[in-house]
Amino acid sequence: MTDTDTSPAAYFRAQRNEKLKETDVWGLADYPATAEQLAYRQALRDLPSHSDWPSVADSDWPTKPE
Repeated sequence: MTDTDTSPAAYFRAQRNEKLKETDVWGLADYPATAEQLAYRQALRDLPSHSDWPSVADSDWPTKPE
């Protein structure tokens, strides 16, 4: 993927990567992440294997825990 890649897959992967980056602290060994937080991060990583990828709907995205 390049910076000029405008495919739907590249767009959604960039969105997913941004959501993962926002929660990177949850993946640190010394951070007391909850099971819900870890499950959210795993769901984001699994999103490209979704049956509708890259045409995912808003409802296909996991919900970020509090």
